[in-house]
Order: sequence, then C-alpha cells, then structure tokens
Amino acid sequence: MAFQCIVPHVYQIGGSDITDPRDCSIYLIDADELILIDTGAGASVNKIVNNIERLGLDPYRISTLILTHCHIDHIGGAHFFKSKYSAKAIMHELDADVVERGDTVMTAAYWYGVHFLPLPVDVIIKEEEKHLTLGTYEIICLYTPGHTPGSLSVYTDIEGKRILFGQDIHGPFMKEFGSDLKAWTTSMKKLIALEADILCEGHFGVYQPREKVKEYIERYLDEYGE
Repeated sequence: MAFQCIVPHVYQIGGSDITDPRDCSIYLIDADELILIDTGAGASVNKIVNNIERLGLDPYRISTLILTHCHIDHIGGAHFFKSKYSAKAIMHELDADVVERGDTVMTAAYWYGVHFLPLPVDVIIKEEEKHLTLGTYEIICLYTPGHTPGSLSVYTDIEGKRILFGQDIHGPFMKEFGSDLKAWTTSMKKLIALEADILCEGHFGVYQPREKVKEYIERYLDEYGE
C-alpha cells in the first residue's frame, strides 16, 4: 500500500505495509508546520521523509513529534527527526520517563531487536487533556492509559471531521508493559464519547464513518473490557 490522504492535510505516511514491517501506523498533519503522530521503529526514516516529499511537502517544516506511547515501533525514529529537523517530542510523563532512561523492556526494543538509546522528551504532558495550538490547528492530547501507563490518544477537528489518532486500541496487554485493563476500559469509553468521524489506529489503518469507529472500539471492549 502507498501512503494515503485521509482528509485534506492529514495523511498516513508509514506503517507495516508502507515503510517497514516493524513500524506502527505513522500519520502526518499539515498545519502549515508539520506534525508527526509517531515515528516508526527507526529503520524506515528515509522512506518516511521520501513520502513527505512525494506529497509535495518540505520535511524541514516538521516541528512536532507526538509520541503516543513508549513502544519502539512508535518512537524509534524520533532521534532522527529531532536531530535532523529540530522537531520537539511530546509524550505523557509516565511514558516519557521510560524513553528518557532508555528502558529496553518497557519500550519493547528487545522484542524488535532494535538498539535504543535514551531519548530526551521536550514537552511532557501531565494533564488529563492537553490542548496544543500547532500551526493552524488545535490538537488535543488525551491521557488514555491502559496499553501502557502513559498512553496518549490525539484528536483534532479538520474540514468538519473529528479525527482521532487512537494508537494501539487493540493492545496487547502485558504485565511487563505496565498494562492495566481497568484503566484501558475507562480510556476506551472516553474515546467513544468523542464521537470521532475518523479513527486512525496504531496498526490496523483507518476507520470511518463514525459508526465504524464506535464499532471498532466496542469490539475490543467486548473482548477485553473490565
């Protein structure tokens, strides 16, 4: 699959079937400045940049990396984007601690066979809901623990559509990752309440319209919810 435009100014530019089998789904928001939602496992950064350029966009406009949680398939490329483009990394404080100390277990780096160095995080979120003005859009980071202690979901309203970046709704849920199914259940109910029109999920692509988004989340609540 090639990269795709989801709505004007929002693109999927990476993923396991786009850039590298180890990558999560990687999304780009063009808000005059460029915002990356996750960065893949690290080996595919040149492919990600190439996809940005193929969209006619300048990767030197990348200002912000919103890292939804601490797993290597979501954060591994962040060193590159911080170094080359001076992009600022944003995370919730509980998962930021994991990447700043280079924890190879909690980041699952050892699972993927990826060497991971400690990553400085520029903006640490402590609130339940953090509103960020990035370029022309308001981007909301919502604290949604469960998959990991510091998982974030991200949403914004563009072109009359509410777009939810709900990474790794499906899990997995493992003790060594600090997973918490009770917290996750509460988090998923928060996401349903957003009534998003489009869900950009962490590994399984894009779901729309609103009814399909709700159905997708409820499917996992039926399976894992407490």
